[in-house]
Amino acid sequence: MESVTQPARAAKGEITSQIKRVAEKEFRTPESIMKEVAEGRIVIPANINHKNLDPIGIGKSLYTKINANIGNSALSSCVNQELGKLATALKYGSDTVMDLSTGENIPQIRKAIIEASPAPIGTVPIYEMISRTKDVMKLSDSLILEVIQEQAEQGVDYMTIHAGLLREQLPMATKRLLRIVSRGGSLIAVWMKKNNKENPFYENFDAILKICAKYDVTLSLGDGMRPGCLADASDDAQFAELAALGELVKRCRAAGVQAMVEGPGHIPFDEIEMNMKREEELCEGAPFYILGPVVTDCAPGYDHITSAIGATMGAFHGAAMLCYVTPKEHLGLPNGEDVRNGVIAYKIAAHAADIALKKPHARDRDDAISKARAAFDWEKQFELALDPDRARDFRSQALFETGHAESHGKESNYCTMCGPEFCSMKLSRDL
Repeated sequence: MESVTQPARAAKGEITSQIKRVAEKEFRTPESIMKEVAEGRIVIPANINHKNLDPIGIGKSLYTKINANIGNSALSSCVNQELGKLATALKYGSDTVMDLSTGENIPQIRKAIIEASPAPIGTVPIYEMISRTKDVMKLSDSLILEVIQEQAEQGVDYMTIHAGLLREQLPMATKRLLRIVSRGGSLIAVWMKKNNKENPFYENFDAILKICAKYDVTLSLGDGMRPGCLADASDDAQFAELAALGELVKRCRAAGVQAMVEGPGHIPFDEIEMNMKREEELCEGAPFYILGPVVTDCAPGYDHITSAIGATMGAFHGAAMLCYVTPKEHLGLPNGEDVRNGVIAYKIAAHAADIALKKPHARDRDDAISKARAAFDWEKQFELALDPDRARDFRSQALFETGHAESHGKESNYCTMCGPEFCSMKLSRDL
């Protein structure tokens, strides 16, 4: 049975249950959300077959959202491990989760993730296509549409499709230090080069749109030419693809399909604002979903920090959703603890930007935890922390290391940094 897409219903002035729920979360009126959905400035990824979905809105006027990537590789992980990562991502506040599995049992893993997740689930369908064929040269029109159809039927809420990477852009990539670092982008580039043909996702884009419209799948227009190092940032290849993505946004809107645009990976700090404004202009306000950006290339093991710095700036200048980076970026497949660290780093980035942009009630949590600090209400501080478990553990460790373990769980009007005699808040309270 054909569905009526979210944008089409919004354009007709229909306030859906998803719009009502998003408006409630964002302290907005349903009418204001409906207007921006109709204009394509907000997307609500909500596949009709994702039955336990708690919908969210993604748009620069809303709270900044974050995504966590999970998924197995050809070398490691299984269904239970991925479900564990999903649980960790959701526990610490990820708004969406992408299953980027490239190994075995991809449909089974994805099915389990969708059934277990109230958050929107995204995929990159080309990964499953190549996993099936084991050879990029066996990529075909029929396989592309078959996999996208199956994932849509299964309940995937949004899909990354690298349809804006075109043959004419390939010579630009040869001038780069790292060429093409996008996994999906590099696979398509190899296919185009060897077949001397245009990008098959671009050629089949209208057929892809029909599938997405039927199931209310949001398209995340992938940046196959994203820069993978500072030396390649903001170059001709990146912006040529971005212009192509802008044209694809128009085709999505004409077909009644929600679309967001994916953004750069490695960008010097001073170029981030320009990149955000360029996307806004070329893609007519489509929500921008950015990876990082990573602002320095020389900190492997700490890229959750180097990228969160860039992500804060990106969100401040208009990015709608931030794709997290874990400490293992560039080094290996992340485990559960890496997922936790990546999610928290990005919750900090998103929250900091929302406060600076003065979004409704964004600072309420900060003011509440400040009041708890003033009252030396440790349990309330833990409760309000982005990572309550870590805050609680650090407090316990500090008391133990200084020989005050007996104070754990009891009222105490000092921390172990200053001690009872030199606590600034205690001293200044007596003023």
